[in-house]
Amino acid sequence: MHSQLGPTQSPDPSKRFSLLVHLYGRRLLDCRGPASAFQDRDVFAATIEQLKKKRWVVDARPPFGGPEHVLRYLGRYTHRIAISNHRLVAFDGKRVKFRWKDYAHGGRQGVMKLKATEFLRRFFLHVLPKGFVRIRHYGLLSNRFRKQLLPLARTLLAAQGHEPLPLPPLPDCDLWHCPRCGKAMRVVQRFTAAELYFAGFDSS
Repeated sequence: MHSQLGPTQSPDPSKRFSLLVHLYGRRLLDCRGPASAFQDRDVFAATIEQLKKKRWVVDARPPFGGPEHVLRYLGRYTHRIAISNHRLVAFDGKRVKFRWKDYAHGGRQGVMKLKATEFLRRFFLHVLPKGFVRIRHYGLLSNRFRKQLLPLARTLLAAQGHEPLPLPPLPDCDLWHCPRCGKAMRVVQRFTAAELYFAGFDSS
């Protein structure tokens, strides 16, 4: 979901940014790096007031094509750079010419010319920050648990349509020991990702 300028306006401007302000007040917004200026409350408040003057329409669309389409789209970028060499047409020392495809008009191809600095700016938008990697395995595929949980996952998948199986036991590793006393930790309750997300908001 994202916001964009549109022809209509929210019926109640006072509530338009209430959730954003609420999150900021609870220090749940990440104001580091490029957003570090918003650590100053006056800067944040002035930005909110400036944004309130614009007309915003939430453009929330259902996903297109299902999960297969998403995987195919992301698969183009996991092992490729932002722009391949064959798309670079010319460079005269100041400007770069390259081929691009206009997907909004049936994939029509064209040639674009940009200043070298602007070309580099766009290119580096695709370079991950230090400490990030393109592909990181989580959950069943994480290195720590893969050998233990993948066979269990296959068993659970094979059992679909039968009586529900009990939750799998927690991995027996140092991760589940208290970092202070070293004793084994006991699971009191399990939460879904959605439950953890909404737990950060006040019930009011």
